[in-house]
Amino acid sequence: MTTPTRPTGRRERRGGHDLVVYTRTFAAPLEDVWAAVTEPRRLERWVGTWDGDPADGWVGFRMTAEAEDAPAERMVVDECTPPRRLAVHSVTDYGTWYLELDLDEADGRTTLTFAQRITDPATAADIGPGWDYYLDRLVAAETGGDAGAIDFTDYHEPNKEYYRALFAGVDGQPV
Repeated sequence: MTTPTRPTGRRERRGGHDLVVYTRTFAAPLEDVWAAVTEPRRLERWVGTWDGDPADGWVGFRMTAEAEDAPAERMVVDECTPPRRLAVHSVTDYGTWYLELDLDEADGRTTLTFAQRITDPATAADIGPGWDYYLDRLVAAETGGDAGAIDFTDYHEPNKEYYRALFAGVDGQPV
């Protein structure tokens, strides 16, 4: 373990759902950041890759940063408005994951807003640190850093209580 990171996620309520929301800002044009989060080869540098034809309404997504032999999961494309918005969901052994990604550009800088719906507050302690980790890997990959040098242990243990508390009291979870 190196240096523990600070959690960056916040809780928001949208459309009757609780979400954990993160922002990252890049000194890059909108189209470049869109490519980093949608093109399989660029995506693979920080989180995973996908195959298939999104025009079919879904792709097979593999989180290669989890393990090289990670199985592909079916990601259903709920909304795709290039280069500004992508919303997908996946039904896994761990529940249904709803993910949203929005991009906005101003003054030559692109802000990425990433959100995951928290359908089970008990999972926030793992989901929260996980997305801090992956989004920091994205920043490293896009700024010339080494995404592989980022250590998940610097995120999970130090930050899980922050995310657990952030969603405490939601849907009957203990405060």
